[in-house]
Amino acid sequence: MTIYTRRLIYPGDDAQEILHRLGINQIVDLNGIPLEFPLPSTKIIAYRVYKIDTETPIGEEITNYHLDLIRRNELEQLSSGQRFSF
Repeated sequence: MTIYTRRLIYPGDDAQEILHRLGINQIVDLNGIPLEFPLPSTKIIAYRVYKIDTETPIGEEITNYHLDLIRRNELEQLSSGQRFSF
């Protein structure tokens, strides 16, 4: 039997377990919930998934979603529909 775990890895290496999958470059809130655009406000804490890796100790599979903080000016560009390259 294999146990599957998914974790958010924040800048500074804090971690939080989540129940759902994420994709690369996905924009999420503080709890790892994907954000819908356009945003109602740019006064939120948002992260971008920049890397996904998997650890496989015996009997377990751990998927780590590494997050990068999105700055307010980047959120404003994303909300207004402007293209922004990471």
